[in-house]
Amino acid sequence: MNGIVLFIYKLVCISIMIKASFILVTLLLISCSSKTEEQRTEFIHSAESMTVKDYIILQRESSDTTGTVPTDGKYIFNIAFAEWDRKSMGEKVTVIIWGDSIRVTYEGDGTLTAGKGEVLDEGVIMKHKTGNWIIAREKEDVSLDEIGGCTGGPTIVDFKNKKYWMC
Repeated sequence: MNGIVLFIYKLVCISIMIKASFILVTLLLISCSSKTEEQRTEFIHSAESMTVKDYIILQRESSDTTGTVPTDGKYIFNIAFAEWDRKSMGEKVTVIIWGDSIRVTYEGDGTLTAGKGEVLDEGVIMKHKTGNWIIAREKEDVSLDEIGGCTGGPTIVDFKNKKYWMC
């Protein structure tokens, strides 16, 4: 078993170093996920009951300065609007991360037509060919030419600046 794990690790390292294929890394991440759908659902339901104090603790423990995916948990992000000169206009979302999965729900503190707690987006966190993190629904999303903003493609998530991009 360790030989297989070592082989997969080397394969991932080589792929990253030569930047030959984001698709290979994506497939590897998806196929190696050991978390069941039941565990994901259980985590999401427990995360929904977190308090503001829990948010503060999580944000202190996971201050992200590199733009990497934060650890499993519940975070508050600003919404950045592509059509409004990248401003957030005070809108916020809750981002729940569990392994490679992500769910984004509206906080209900602004003027969006969505209701408080409504799921705005969910999928698998993947690195797009541009280097941006996206919420993907298919492995092919990492190779699309148009992402984020008002393109209709996968949504961009900026973990470094804690922004969820919308049109």
